[in-house]
Amino acid sequence: MSQYTPRAPRALIAEDEPILAAALAHALQRLWPELDIVATCPNGVEALRQGLALQPDILFLDIKMPGKTGLEAAEELAEQWPDGVAFPHIVFVTAYDEYALAAFEHAAADYVLKPVNDARLGKTVERLQQRLRDSGGGSGTAATTATTATTATTATAAPAETVPPAPQATQSASDDNMARLLSQLQAMLPPAPRLQMIRAAVGNSVRMIALADVVYFEALDKYINVVCQDSEALIRTSLKELLPQLDPQQFWQIHRGTIVNASAIATAVRDEAGKLSLTLRQHPAQLRVSPLYAHLFRQM
Repeated sequence: MSQYTPRAPRALIAEDEPILAAALAHALQRLWPELDIVATCPNGVEALRQGLALQPDILFLDIKMPGKTGLEAAEELAEQWPDGVAFPHIVFVTAYDEYALAAFEHAAADYVLKPVNDARLGKTVERLQQRLRDSGGGSGTAATTATTATTATTATAAPAETVPPAPQATQSASDDNMARLLSQLQAMLPPAPRLQMIRAAVGNSVRMIALADVVYFEALDKYINVVCQDSEALIRTSLKELLPQLDPQQFWQIHRGTIVNASAIATAVRDEAGKLSLTLRQHPAQLRVSPLYAHLFRQM
């Protein structure tokens, strides 16, 4: 059997403060000389563009950036990521403790607090190296040695003579990890008051829409289209603002631009390319499901 020789791991840094971006890059070069930093992006929009173009093994994403936050960039990358290519390992960079701690300690991503600390970054490097070895990605060899104690969330490293894992299995695991991470991060946010009714302006009047009558919500630029069985209405807000106000048991986000009433779903169907879409009980629309949310429709 021919030996599979992994290539050097590649990373992208997205950080809107140039001094902090340079400090992180220099620290990584000290702790992980083999790591190839292929791009440094000043905002979330550029991180999305460069991430799709370069397909690195690791993303260091500042959580709060102009254009798109690190979370938004990660979510959009997951939705647009090409089939058969393993999704990058993610490290969020933040100055805000409320975004870190418990969710990151046991999730599919890591975090680094600003200013960068070599001790914490060294642990992150060890975890990333182990995850790369386990997934058959970049080389994962580095100046620091990964140990079981610092990689409790990972499995035993693969033997030296091996082949890379099946792309479909790797992609599915990546989607699951990203979905779990975003769910954990959402759970850390302060709870918002639950909506009881949707108030939509129609001319000089306000239409009151019971949530039970909503089939799905669809993002349209600066508005949301509230789609009911036999009517539609626009409200001026974003899905990001609306989602925390909805009951997560009743309304499921299935795409960055779509939230569906779970009781309105009839079937979830995969096409020949493996893309998932929903048919609805009393509405003709078919709704596309992002790979990031496909886990919601696995057989029980």
